[in-house]
Amino acid sequence: MKRIALLFPGQGSQYIGMGKKLYENYATAREVFDEANEALGFDLKELCFNGDINELTKTENTQPAILTASVAAFRVYMEKYAIEPVFLAGHSLGEFSALTCSGAISFRDAIRIVRNRGRFMQEAVPQGIGAMAAISGVDKSALEDTCRKVSDENHLVVLSNHNSTDQIVISGHASSVNAASEILKKSGARVVPLKVSAPFHSPLMQPAADRLKEELNSYSYNELKWDVISNATALPYRGQDKIIENLTLQIVSPVRWHESMKFLESKGIDMAIELGPQTVLKNLMKRNVPGIPALSFDNEEDIPALERKLSDMGKNTEESKGKGLKLLKMCLATVVCTKNTNWDEKEYAKGVVEPYRKIQKMKEELEADGCEPSVEQLKEAVEMLKSVFRTKGIELGEQSERFGTIFKETGFENLFEM
Repeated sequence: MKRIALLFPGQGSQYIGMGKKLYENYATAREVFDEANEALGFDLKELCFNGDINELTKTENTQPAILTASVAAFRVYMEKYAIEPVFLAGHSLGEFSALTCSGAISFRDAIRIVRNRGRFMQEAVPQGIGAMAAISGVDKSALEDTCRKVSDENHLVVLSNHNSTDQIVISGHASSVNAASEILKKSGARVVPLKVSAPFHSPLMQPAADRLKEELNSYSYNELKWDVISNATALPYRGQDKIIENLTLQIVSPVRWHESMKFLESKGIDMAIELGPQTVLKNLMKRNVPGIPALSFDNEEDIPALERKLSDMGKNTEESKGKGLKLLKMCLATVVCTKNTNWDEKEYAKGVVEPYRKIQKMKEELEADGCEPSVEQLKEAVEMLKSVFRTKGIELGEQSERFGTIFKETGFENLFEM
């Protein structure tokens, strides 16, 4: 079973015409743009397809525009291929896209939130006070040291985007960003000033963070269908309760993109697909984790390879039908035929009876609905069997042997880390 990560771009990826082909070819995409227009009260679609780039690049317009194009791409992807991801990750603004596509935030709410987020960020620091620059050719510790040397209480510059080992963005007061840039140039670094309207992901954005937190408290949130990686922690969200905290922290904290991609690598991701305008995250994946193939849904040159890979995965999915239920059945059967050396009734009830009954009920419901278990349900079954083994006092060697048999017969050897 292939493990896919879906990536969602942030501000800077916008261009006139983004999402237009999806809109023209898929009713699903048309519904997304039409819903965005209705939620915002103006023609976002026209701005994206035929508008003025300067107007589109305004932060309060860019953010809902990229979110809309990204969600449209996600829904078309799921409609065409129906291959579920294991993880979702979005760069800065893209984290909102990831949370929306994971079902944690409704699209209508998300589009309003990011419209206001853009406005809050724009208004947090007067025009010309802040700046950002992309730095390459210098290691992180030297960069941090330079930022500390040129910063003081009233003139601050910090690391704001850890995009890759060879690209880090600095952000802060324009005078400090310029001073750091000059020092870094003399040490051989390549410095590219960014055309942005504010010093994003720096402490200067605290007024925007405060306003965003108040805004976020006005909405309700749902549990995540798939794991979403937080920019602020470079780890998956652990439930909907962290949404307001993480999204508020993200405004003033660095985007830990390099760490996030290394996390995906550690979890055995086989393929990454960028859903949204441009190919920024596809290119960053190649620099961060060259071993994970990355393709862009917005790049025509990538589509043939994407079609082939997803088609092959779809065939594998068809061939694997029934194997998920087989894994559940084998786990349940293993419980019954495993000896017990623990005669503590309370421990046995908690560690064996309760988890067994939960998975038994899950299996019966799936069979009644004619459905295969999800990855999370498969993991629940495996955790159930682990609990049984621990409670019954089964030696590790025997546990490993029994799990090996189950995974080999069902084809899930690469899904679980034992």
